[in-house]
Amino acid sequence: MGTREKFGLALGAVALIALPFLLAAAGTAWVRITNFAVLFVLLSLGLNIVVGFAGLLDLGYVAFYAVGAYVYALLASPHFGLHLPFWVILPIGAAVACLAGVILGAPTLRLRGDYLAIVTLGFGEIVRIFMNNLSSPVNLTNGPKGINRIDSFHAGPLNFASSETFAGLVFSGPIKYY
Repeated sequence: MGTREKFGLALGAVALIALPFLLAAAGTAWVRITNFAVLFVLLSLGLNIVVGFAGLLDLGYVAFYAVGAYVYALLASPHFGLHLPFWVILPIGAAVACLAGVILGAPTLRLRGDYLAIVTLGFGEIVRIFMNNLSSPVNLTNGPKGINRIDSFHAGPLNFASSETFAGLVFSGPIKYY
């Protein structure tokens, strides 16, 4: 790697570090929008790996993300009275999403092409409808209103929900997530 490439990488890294502070000057909404954009970029990169390298057209890819997200929301909220730490919930959410993948993958291992796309699209829709309707007779997901008061991420004493000042710079919750 030449000097120009190293300089370009360093300049890009500095720009990415400065981006949330520049966006925060216009309000934290822009930082939140950027956070969602980065999340969707990561989800699309995962889909690109599945489609590009494995050659599988998986249209229900985001359903596995939803399963893991609901596991986190249920275990880190007052919905069931559980407030487990993030690092405990992370492997549990991954295992439950993996279990959902095994349940979907076991009967569909031989499908390819359009048939796999139809089955995975159906799985994605089933998860969406299932999560929207799990508010009765037993309230698991609070239906379309969603799960409220999910605990914020903590890394030791650093709370990602509150603002902190360090070296004259204000680090709001969205900036910390970014």
